[in-house]
Amino acid sequence: MRFALSSLCGVLLACATAQASAASGDLAGAADLAKANGCYSCHAAAEKIVGPSFVSVAEKYAGDKDASASLAQSIQMGSKGKWGRAAMPAHPSLSPGDVTLLANWVLAARP
Repeated sequence: MRFALSSLCGVLLACATAQASAASGDLAGAADLAKANGCYSCHAAAEKIVGPSFVSVAEKYAGDKDASASLAQSIQMGSKGKWGRAAMPAHPSLSPGDVTLLANWVLAARP
């Protein structure tokens, strides 16, 4: 019984580690996706350019349970007036998965 329990714990730990690694790998790839789609033309990690920094966006949405969906919609459809007069252009060619990945990546930004 002890062996079975220890084996089960090892399998669960390996699965959790693999899932965390895959999630962080996905988020790491999001930076390349952001670069490829011109996000860095208006945004930077920690400073305002034309649009807010990714850190500022993450701070604004902290604690909002609908943050990922809301931000994904802004990325896909564009937005106006959330951060001043500059409008964020729509990115209709991005897949829903890519939009969600970018939204989650921005929300994970830390100073």
